[in-house]
This record gives sequence, C-alpha cells and structure tokens, in this order.
Amino acid sequence: MNISAASIDKQIYDYLTHFNLNQKKALLTIVKKIADNVGENQYSDEFKAELDSRYEEYLNGTAKFYSEDDVKKQMQEIFNNRAKK
Repeated sequence: MNISAASIDKQIYDYLTHFNLNQKKALLTIVKKIADNVGENQYSDEFKAELDSRYEEYLNGTAKFYSEDDVKKQMQEIFNNRAKK
C-alpha cells in the first residue's frame, strides 16, 4: 500500500480536529520527542570504523576476550581503589 505524504498529512489533520486541548498537548509532547530523537541513533564514521575494526578482529581471531570472572575481578579492584580514596 503506497500512501503519499500529503495523504498522511490530511489524515493527521482530520484526527486533530477531533482532539480536545489536553489531547493536542499530549500529542505535541510525543511529536517533539520524536523530532528530538531523529538522527540520534546515527553513528559517526569514526565510531562505525571502530566497530568494523573490532568485528574484523573477532572474525580473524585476534580480538581479546575477557571471562566473566576476569571482569568481576577487575571491577572489584576498581571499586576497592575508589573506596580507598
């Protein structure tokens, strides 16, 4: 089903005419949140390159992995050092 932007705009407008003030305020809040998040999930080229690099390391077996125990031990050392300060 191919719907044009103009068709969607008209449908939205038609629904808006049935909303009361509080409903319109709530909808505006939602629309603003959506607009604020546009592009938020886009990553920089530098970040993408880093992910690609790490994935390549994983594929060719050169990536360094840590066991759950190793991570817990490192975290405990960090917490202990912070508690001493």
